[in-house]
Amino acid sequence: MKNRKHGLNTVCTHTGELKDEQFKGAVSPLYMSSSYAYDDVDIKRYPRYFNTPNQEALCLKIAALEHTEKALIFGSGMAAVSTSMLAFLKSGDHVVVPRQIYGGTYNLLTEEFDKYGIRYSFIEDTKAESFENAIQENTRLLYLETPSNPLLYITDLAAVSDLAKSKGLLTMIDNTFASPVNQNPADFGIDIIIHSATKYMGGHSDICAGAVAASAEHIDQIFQLAKNLGGSLSDYTVWLLERSLKTMGLRVRAQNENAMALASFLKKLPEIANVYYPGLKDHPGHELACSQMNGFGGMLSFELGPAISLEQFVKSLQLVKASMSLAGVESTLVIPAKTSHGLLSVEERKQAGISENLIRFSAGIEDIKDLKEDIEQALEHSRIKSEVLDS
Repeated sequence: MKNRKHGLNTVCTHTGELKDEQFKGAVSPLYMSSSYAYDDVDIKRYPRYFNTPNQEALCLKIAALEHTEKALIFGSGMAAVSTSMLAFLKSGDHVVVPRQIYGGTYNLLTEEFDKYGIRYSFIEDTKAESFENAIQENTRLLYLETPSNPLLYITDLAAVSDLAKSKGLLTMIDNTFASPVNQNPADFGIDIIIHSATKYMGGHSDICAGAVAASAEHIDQIFQLAKNLGGSLSDYTVWLLERSLKTMGLRVRAQNENAMALASFLKKLPEIANVYYPGLKDHPGHELACSQMNGFGGMLSFELGPAISLEQFVKSLQLVKASMSLAGVESTLVIPAKTSHGLLSVEERKQAGISENLIRFSAGIEDIKDLKEDIEQALEHSRIKSEVLDS
């Protein structure tokens, strides 16, 4: 099936599905074998080679969703990030990275890259000119994340892509927060697209996976390293992920709608100090997001004012769960200073603009009225007494 001829939900539902030729079942059959014949076969299949029937079918679906030639799936988002980076970087190479990125990626660079002699530079904003100013003679890769985790910074995809091509550099993006529903970086010239498939692709908080989509040439280069590192995904999880992707378009669009409504709602509350969401017209990246995104996403962040106890607010929520991950059908929140960016020092978080009372909120698919009421009652139960504030 050619994905360009069909709508998003059709691609989610049908592209890459396996046919049950024996019993004519409606869903893809699951092939659990970890051992396949090697004589008289066209393909020598092995799970670590990413080519079992279920693995291959899922990769076709992900490539179709991201408008690329090929894709690979991994055991986690960080397996996808680390394998993709190391496939193109060697000792002496240099990569430019915004400081506003997922904490796990930040830790990969700061804790591991020095061991391999790979250099990196953090830029303090996400402007194309900042990327350009950080390029060195040994720069090989420009890495970006838009919308960024956790402050939803927006990067100009076309501008960074044009810059990279003019310098003969690769571009790589973590597209997790947007999902293929809201953003297709390949359409703007980005070379390699990475996802924590645990998030919107999985969407039900019950699997851990990663994905990479790119040209056939780039995927083949990533595969050469991936087969040796061994970060493949079990076929049962592959099957679950293929099942989840069928509803991704419906889920994410519902989450987009809830996130927009919640951001607008929070913006009007006196107890909320700041709201970060690219769908808001006063967000600095709003116009750019309008030009390169199909929706503003299900993620937002906000900071409580001084009259509200952060810890008590989180504990008082009844529907919204305090939970480590994001993008499930249920609404969740985390405090980045304690979770996703907890391994960064206070000074590093300050440099990235992440305050100690920042809340990252993942909008689910609940009725918006219920979510608003839950937040309102939690704020009411979390007010700090005036005498405490005065002291």
